[in-house]
Amino acid sequence: MIIGDKLPAFNLKGVDGEMYNQYAYADRYALLIIFTNNTCPVAQAYRNRIRNLLKRYEEDNLGIIRVNSTSKNSDAESLEQMKKMYDDLKLPHLYLVDGDQQVAKAFGATKVPEAYLFNSKRELVYKGAIDDSWENENMVTRVYLEDAIEAALDGIDVDYPEIEPVGCDIIWN
Repeated sequence: MIIGDKLPAFNLKGVDGEMYNQYAYADRYALLIIFTNNTCPVAQAYRNRIRNLLKRYEEDNLGIIRVNSTSKNSDAESLEQMKKMYDDLKLPHLYLVDGDQQVAKAFGATKVPEAYLFNSKRELVYKGAIDDSWENENMVTRVYLEDAIEAALDGIDVDYPEIEPVGCDIIWN
């Protein structure tokens, strides 16, 4: 995907057993889709930061969907384990399984975590890294995704719409 592309269609199962598509959170002013998984150390390091983004911006009408496109690669990534992690951590946003990896391919995702932010028209306005220090939240100096969310919610252009993602490679089935 390139900046300005429309949100691709999808239909994925959530850890709650329900099916979700691109119209989930249609009422939200901005939609963040994060490709992630259960076991990548980088994805694990960002769990609380992603939760905090939702807490901070939910009232401003941000929706967040986490997508796991590595569920067939190991038992630790199975839908059952996704549900267990979701319940254990009490995650407040959707967590969907992309077992055939078609959604990850449609987005062009290559890493976990990798963020895709869409504005109210569901046009891609940001893709890439969450911030500049996955290893230590206290060492973050650039909050790329947060800056992009602020811009999207304000209806203005994102200053840095694409930052190379950092994380584990998506292993293709």
